[in-house]
Amino acid sequence: MSRRVLVTGGGSGIGRALARGFAEMGDAVTITGRRIEALQETDGGRGMDCRLADATDEAQVAALFEAPFDVVIANAGGGSAGKLRSVTLAEWNATLAVNLTGTFLTFREALREMGAGGRLIAIASTASLKGGATIPAYAAAKHGVLGLVRSVALEVAKKGITCNAVCPGFVDTPLAAQAVASVQGRFGLSEAEALAQVVSDNPMQRLVAPEEVVAAVMFLASSGASMVNGHALSVSGGEI
Repeated sequence: MSRRVLVTGGGSGIGRALARGFAEMGDAVTITGRRIEALQETDGGRGMDCRLADATDEAQVAALFEAPFDVVIANAGGGSAGKLRSVTLAEWNATLAVNLTGTFLTFREALREMGAGGRLIAIASTASLKGGATIPAYAAAKHGVLGLVRSVALEVAKKGITCNAVCPGFVDTPLAAQAVASVQGRFGLSEAEALAQVVSDNPMQRLVAPEEVVAAVMFLASSGASMVNGHALSVSGGEI
């Protein structure tokens, strides 16, 4: 049976891979983002419902839920690198808004009508499970996401709904390419040297493929994961 699946931040990267993966399974996929052209590129004729929505805007998020979804994936997120003393209040607030508040708004609206068998899944990060000297705002926000997931999981456990997080390491997306380019520029390294530095925490010494994140999410969205609740599934080659 086809499910109704929502993926926030579906215009690129992990969100794009997730949306296409669920669409290929025959699910009815709705994707959201702030750039309609990017959403339409994700769709590529697959029949997705492309909706302009800012995950940090309460009214725009609420408008997505005119009908309940079976699977809701809070994927919208992001953040910049910088040690704590260089982080401005505006950067701090923006990072918490898109990563943590966006997940809160998405899950809160989803639960208003979600029935038994529903799945709430947050795309978190290894930064949910450990600190990072140059990502204090991002790590704080993603730790918050995991706290939210674990709390919601307890709230919905008796309703037949699960709430989980997937915690990838560096994923092979345009954001990873930007990180590699940034390391190149700061330290005067070759692309290969910069990539090696970016993936140095991963014992497998490579970027995570988007499809590997999709597989983890697909499992959590499946009936076989009905007893997996409040879990942080690390997809990081053993980093965590």
